[in-house]
Amino acid sequence: MTLPRLLVPAALALLTACAQQPQRTVELDGESECPKRLLVGQTLTLTLPSNPTTGYRWLLQNPASEILRSLGPEVYSSPEQAGIVGSGGLSSWRFQAKAAGEGHLILVYQQPWAPEVRPVQTFDCAIRVN
Repeated sequence: MTLPRLLVPAALALLTACAQQPQRTVELDGESECPKRLLVGQTLTLTLPSNPTTGYRWLLQNPASEILRSLGPEVYSSPEQAGIVGSGGLSSWRFQAKAAGEGHLILVYQQPWAPEVRPVQTFDCAIRVN
């Protein structure tokens, strides 16, 4: 066989492998998108509605640390109408799938100074990493 005849199948095999790579970053915007499946090395971005002006914050109750690694603290962003006092925004967290396994990413929406008071909302997402 000639060299070009050998290179064409090899090139096609490489292109096929590249086309089948999973998304590097996975977005998660609510429990309706759970359970979530990830591959080791993928990044998960979780975004939830938040309004810290009310005194309520999302607190990581279970970060699924056996399968996920936090890539930094919560990042809060306010809406475009920044002049509106008391308007809500979005809180985001980034995690990287570090090991195969299963776990639950759990956050609670409550006032941090009143942990004995029941949270007004709970986010619970089953995560599976392969």
